[in-house]
Amino acid sequence: MSTKKRILFIATEMSPYLELTEFAEVINKLAIKSNDGGLEVRCIMPRFGVINERRHRLHEVVRLSGINVSVDNDDHPLQIKVASLPNARLQVYFLENEDFFKRKQIFHDDDEHWFEDNGLRTVFFCKGALETVKKFGWPPDIIHCSGWMTGLIPAYIKTAYKKEPVFSNSKVVFTIGQNTFKEKMGADFMKQALINANVKDKDLEPFKEATNTALFRGGATYADAISFGADKIDKKLVEEFAKVKGKKVVPFKGWDSDLTEYLELYNDLASK
Repeated sequence: MSTKKRILFIATEMSPYLELTEFAEVINKLAIKSNDGGLEVRCIMPRFGVINERRHRLHEVVRLSGINVSVDNDDHPLQIKVASLPNARLQVYFLENEDFFKRKQIFHDDDEHWFEDNGLRTVFFCKGALETVKKFGWPPDIIHCSGWMTGLIPAYIKTAYKKEPVFSNSKVVFTIGQNTFKEKMGADFMKQALINANVKDKDLEPFKEATNTALFRGGATYADAISFGADKIDKKLVEEFAKVKGKKVVPFKGWDSDLTEYLELYNDLASK
């Protein structure tokens, strides 16, 4: 039996597959550094249509595919593809759905209009990621969520998936990054986010504004530890989360940090 501690990165973006902000490169480095540091590492991200399947050598994981993810009373099929991270022996899993992720744009269309279903896409990705981990049967000691699209995951682990054995010992790190959109998730977002009976309206209170800031706020509220992943962060979030009683907080140490502070955080959380 392996005694290695397990870390799962759930990210909106990660180099070299998708780079929306500079934190994509940080996630790549953290995954490799964690792997080199003796942790067992896996990564999950959306398979947006802009990610080139041939160039990155993605292939379907048949034993994991065929999950249906239910959101807002509709079942949505989930395919899972995998690639090996270049220069590292670790796997990156891509969640694919034709309706949500096949399009060749990410969050805005060619005319810079916000996709009306971005809220639904977010809920699908967050629930789909956790269902994928259940299907792995691979209990992570640490789950590091980054990118606003992962904001619901810490809340779901503490509510919807609270009784799932695979998450019973998981500690969650959430990175607050820079705001990248000004729109809102849509009027139905709060209803769509109620993915099962264990999630109550009051649990989603931090998300109610349905903005970029609200998704970061919700993720940080439910996480066991918080990091700041950019030099330009919403001032309200800095004031709220720079110091939180009972939570470790990793400040932003510049883009050239060697990321040792993250490894120390992971080891500290995993040993509790």
